[in-house]
Amino acid sequence: MAIKVSLGKLRLRSPLERFVPEQLGANGFRLLEVDLGDVSRIAGLPFHHRDPFDRLLVAQALGRKLRLVSTDPALRRYGVELVW
Repeated sequence: MAIKVSLGKLRLRSPLERFVPEQLGANGFRLLEVDLGDVSRIAGLPFHHRDPFDRLLVAQALGRKLRLVSTDPALRRYGVELVW
């Protein structure tokens, strides 16, 4: 999110450092730590997508059996469920 905000591709109604904690609490979200399993999983992913951050999200979703919120159809090629 910080990168998207800095590039002007994401606009938030309050500063990022306030927006994220507010939304975590309001929506029952929690942050995911990056662990060794995630890193190992990334190394084994095919290159359907070159963006390292998206590949990390895919690795986390696969390892934890989570869905991703994204409109990027290339992510479906990894077998993750997309919501959007």
